[in-house]
Amino acid sequence: MNKKRKVIVGPDGNVEKALRKFKKKLTDSGLLQEIRDRQHYVKPTVKSKLAKSAAKQKWKKHLASQSLPKKLF
Repeated sequence: MNKKRKVIVGPDGNVEKALRKFKKKLTDSGLLQEIRDRQHYVKPTVKSKLAKSAAKQKWKKHLASQSLPKKLF
């Protein structure tokens, strides 16, 4: 987690491009998501409930994609 994330602004001086690259590096590393998750304490029971509901939604989505389309006649 102590890795330094650097983005060097090129000779063209495009700061917007450097910011986009920096934001991309942060999101890929998962640092921002971890900070957001740690802002508030979530009890273990609530975590498990959220995980169960996410698994149910994922399973329903999987089943919906596996079903045949409705007949249109």
